Amino acid sequence: MIIAANLKTNLTRHDTASYIEEVDKCAKQSNQEVFVFPAISSLDSFSAEKVEVGTQNAYPTVNGAFTGEIGLEQLEEFGIKTILIGHSERRHILGETQEFIAKKFAYFKEQGFTIVYCVGEPKEKREAGKEAMMEYISAQYEGIDTSYEKLIIAYEPVWAIGTGLTPTLEDIEDIHTELKQKSSAPLLYGGSVKVTNAKEVLSLKNVDGILVGSAALYAEHFCTMIQYADEIEK
Repeated sequence: MIIAANLKTNLTRHDTASYIEEVDKCAKQSNQEVFVFPAISSLDSFSAEKVEVGTQNAYPTVNGAFTGEIGLEQLEEFGIKTILIGHSERRHILGETQEFIAKKFAYFKEQGFTIVYCVGEPKEKREAGKEAMMEYISAQYEGIDTSYEKLIIAYEPVWAIGTGLTPTLEDIEDIHTELKQKSSAPLLYGGSVKVTNAKEVLSLKNVDGILVGSAALYAEHFCTMIQYADEIEK
């Protein structure tokens, strides 16, 4: 399974280094693939052996006049070859369009990056019914090479991110079954995943892992989720 932590705009560089060191210790005792996406200012050349460190964002360029962005040149300095693309906070708060997201995807695909690609729906689309919800999510696949061999897809219902709300286990399993028809890539679930529900979510059919936000900020909690995945696979 794939167990991933999106630290968002949290933890200093010093705290992130300590966090990755601690997570790497438990990851080395696990059979799972473990990813950590630190804040951009906390990226570094970490000495982790088992944890794959990725970037939460980057501009599709080597370098250039893109104030406030980070490019391939900066990522290469730290040996980073994994990127999170399409997260709902980039779409809804920062206004990234599907056209720009697809451009970013194509660029980092060309560079051979592992891409964790996020899709999901806001509350009003879910309440509009399954057909409307799936139509909305399907639009997020436009311009995306779903057969890319280094693709990982993360389904995150927007209304569940950081709210403490989660779909029912039946709903998660149902949407994952639908999305598996769109791509054979590993499919993660994200959206208020925490220690108290991670094991149940990981046990569901067609759930290949989890993408965890705020609940992953404590290394001990994140390590517990890694251990859950090991227990399920025994």
